[in-house]
Amino acid sequence: MASVLLALLALGCESEDPRLPQSLYDEAMKINNQGKILEAKTMMEMIAQRYPNSTAGTQAQKDLYLLDSLLKQDIQDRQKQLHTSMRRTADALSRFRTKFGEYPNTLDELVPDFVEKTPEAPWGHPFLYRPYVRNPIEEFKGKRGAVSQRVNSRWDGYFLACLGVDMQPGGTDMAADSIIVDGEFYKERLLPMIPMPQPVK
Repeated sequence: MASVLLALLALGCESEDPRLPQSLYDEAMKINNQGKILEAKTMMEMIAQRYPNSTAGTQAQKDLYLLDSLLKQDIQDRQKQLHTSMRRTADALSRFRTKFGEYPNTLDELVPDFVEKTPEAPWGHPFLYRPYVRNPIEEFKGKRGAVSQRVNSRWDGYFLACLGVDMQPGGTDMAADSIIVDGEFYKERLLPMIPMPQPVK
């Protein structure tokens, strides 16, 4: 129903029925009460723009301020849920490394000993996970003090990322990226380079 009404508004269909603005407004409120705040906001904006002199249009304009606040709060709540989920995943990865000496190849390996199910974002998108070796070539001293090199193949570092609801790099609000590097949230725009060459496992 909502999509039909939005289509009518978008196409600019005229109606002589004075009840249409109020009907559209009631539908927008119904959508909002279902928790579809962004869709309700879009519909309210169209009502306010198309019927500015109607009672429904005036009320829609007032309600937009409230919907903006609700939308910002919803974004904050979902981002908080996301960061909580990512922290739990980082904790599970840390416990996995303590037990096995390195991070897992995939997040699936955390199930069921460290988490109940494969970690994902609150909206159902999978996390992007990439383990890596921080120092592929290690130097060590022998018994006589001679320095030698050896290959290190233990996954001792990782990237854990959520690219937001759009699954694309960059973005703001719910499309913003959240990234953890080796257990800590990463604030820089560009990720650090993975040392090369990485071992084949």
